[in-house]
Amino acid sequence: MSVDVFQLTIHYLELDEQQAPQIRERQALIPTSAEVCHLLEQLHLSYNAKPAKGYARFSTEKPQVFHDSMTLWLEQPDDFLLLAKSATAELVQQLSQHQLAESGYLLLSHYRYLATDYLLLCLLGSKEHFSVTAELDLAAAKHLDIARMQLAARIDLTEYQLNPQHPHAISFIRGRAGRKVADFFLDFLGCEEGSDAKENSKQVLSSVEEYLSAANFDAEEKHQARQQVYEYCEAQSKQGQDVVLKELSESMDPSDQHGFLHYCAEQQLAVAEQFPVDVKSLKNLVKFSGAGAGVSVSFEQKHLGERVVYDPQQDTLTIRGVPPNLKDQLQRFLSS
Repeated sequence: MSVDVFQLTIHYLELDEQQAPQIRERQALIPTSAEVCHLLEQLHLSYNAKPAKGYARFSTEKPQVFHDSMTLWLEQPDDFLLLAKSATAELVQQLSQHQLAESGYLLLSHYRYLATDYLLLCLLGSKEHFSVTAELDLAAAKHLDIARMQLAARIDLTEYQLNPQHPHAISFIRGRAGRKVADFFLDFLGCEEGSDAKENSKQVLSSVEEYLSAANFDAEEKHQARQQVYEYCEAQSKQGQDVVLKELSESMDPSDQHGFLHYCAEQQLAVAEQFPVDVKSLKNLVKFSGAGAGVSVSFEQKHLGERVVYDPQQDTLTIRGVPPNLKDQLQRFLSS
């Protein structure tokens, strides 16, 4: 098991008749067990996989209710329940102020994953499932809906304690309501936005393409370099780790591991030494896709100019070797 759980508690938020959140608090920490560690590992991986996360740092221009409670807890680690109680009360207040009608199980945990300590706060819904007993009777029960985690924030305590003003030691899921959820989390945590993963990704895309154009690579070498960059960034994202420019350079060109690193420095490209990325925004490194007016097209970048030919003058896309399943559908439709 790669997760060590130090402290965990769960409170329940329910909505009253006026749709205002009410708290039902747990009075003791949940004992650590193999099941608890497995739960936190699932939550950690699910959180990492969420796209379009926001990144932030604490701001002195906002109320520091959560920050002050966390600071007190870091000084007195046995007072985790006090931190949980304070965070829950602040969460309820901010939910009301931002008019977000949310209910569910509020989980707070201090855990370690691969030598990094985290503080996780997430609001989880529940989902009913059914099973069959040994007597072949139906039984119903509820389980935490981890896959649909929408309200969650995580603090990299290891990074934060080294540098409290690190621009992406704090992250949060932007959620289905976009800007509204981002504003809610920034106010709840007392933060201001720091590093922008999407902007970082755009800068990586443009810098990689600029480097590949300047380097003496053939078409296959360019494809391999783009693939290596994408796979490295994807692996870092899945682990919840930042992209490191030096490692990115090494993965791009094994024959000249510092080539991209030196190019960024020489050309003064705005690529940070370490930054989070949005993997979805990097898809263009390896794939072209688009949809509109009832047509959806997607293909790997390596096929452009070979199996797929684009004529900008005629605004046409020619595909050689239609995928078998699409070809079968077309033939059956035409024959009918």
